[in-house]
Amino acid sequence: MSSSASSTKPFTAEQTFKAYTLEQGIEYAQARTGYHKNLYQLIVDHHTSTGGQLDTALDVGCGPGIAARGLAPHFAHVIGLDPSEGMIATARSLGGVSKSSEPIRFEVSTAEGLGSNLSPPIPNGSVDLITAATAAHWFDMSGFWPRAAQVLKPGGTVAVWTTSALYIHPSTPNYAAVQKALDEFKEHDIGPYRGEGNRLARELYLDLPLPWTLEQPVSDFDESTFFRKEWKRDNSDDSNPFGLGLRTSNLDAIEKRLGTGSPVTRWREAHPDAVGTERDVVRVLRRKIERLLHEAGVEEGKEVVTGGVESVLLMIKKKS
Repeated sequence: MSSSASSTKPFTAEQTFKAYTLEQGIEYAQARTGYHKNLYQLIVDHHTSTGGQLDTALDVGCGPGIAARGLAPHFAHVIGLDPSEGMIATARSLGGVSKSSEPIRFEVSTAEGLGSNLSPPIPNGSVDLITAATAAHWFDMSGFWPRAAQVLKPGGTVAVWTTSALYIHPSTPNYAAVQKALDEFKEHDIGPYRGEGNRLARELYLDLPLPWTLEQPVSDFDESTFFRKEWKRDNSDDSNPFGLGLRTSNLDAIEKRLGTGSPVTRWREAHPDAVGTERDVVRVLRRKIERLLHEAGVEEGKEVVTGGVESVLLMIKKKS
C-alpha cells in the first residue's frame, strides 16, 4: 500500500517508549545525538516561504525534547508533548528556552489528543508549526490529523521526519561482513520484536497515512502543498541537513545508540536476565563486530565503524 492509497491497517498503540522511566529517558537523550541546525532551518524556511508564522511551535512525541530545543531559537513559544511521563521528566530536567526567552513547556499528552487534556489545553487555531521527529510512526494518524487540523492556524504546517536503520560504509574495514552481522541482528535477533511503526520508519514513511489517504479524509489540509524529500545513502553528506550522514563512531557509541531502539528495549524486557551481560543482544553484536574488525587488522581499542542512516522529511500545509 502506498501513501496514495486508502489507509486501512489497524492501529496498535505504542507502549515501549510510553513506559520509559526518567533513567531510561536520560540514557535515550545521551545516546541520541539530535539533528543539525540546517534541518530546522530547512523546515522553518519552507514554512515561512509558504506563509507560515513563527509564533508557536508544537513538537509531538518529543521524547527528551531534542527537536523542541532545536526549534526553540526560531519560535516565540515552544511546546513539547509526549505520552511518557519519564520522557517528559527528562525533557523538563534538560530544559530549554524559546526565541523570546520563555521556557519550553513540556507536557504529558498523546499525539491524538495534542494537549486537549491539559489545563489550560492547547487552544484551537493557535499553533503555527507541528513537528514530529522520528515519532509519527507511533501515532494513530486517523486521530492525529483531525486534531492537528484543529490546533493549527490557517496556513500552518505539519513537518514529520524519520531515519532508517544504520548502514555500514565501505570505508569500514571488512565492511561487507560487518554489514552482514548488522543485517542478521536486525532481521533475526530483534526482528521478532519490531512493530508496525518500526516498519514504517525503516521504509521512510512510504505508507504513513496522510490526511487524504485516511478512510475518513481530513479535508482541512491542502494536498497540493505536500512536500516529500528523501536523503538516501548515495547522497553526499553535504546535502543531508539531518546531520546524520556518514560518521565514524566507536563501538561504545554504537552500542548505546542501538540500545535505545524500541525492538531492543522489547527484547530486553523479554530477556531480563541477559541485560548487562555478555548475552545481551546488542553486546553480542558488538563482540561480532570487534572480531570482524580484528580479522581485518584493526588493533584492539581502536575499533571504529563508519556508517550512516537514510532520512525523509514530509511537510503539509493546512488550508488558509
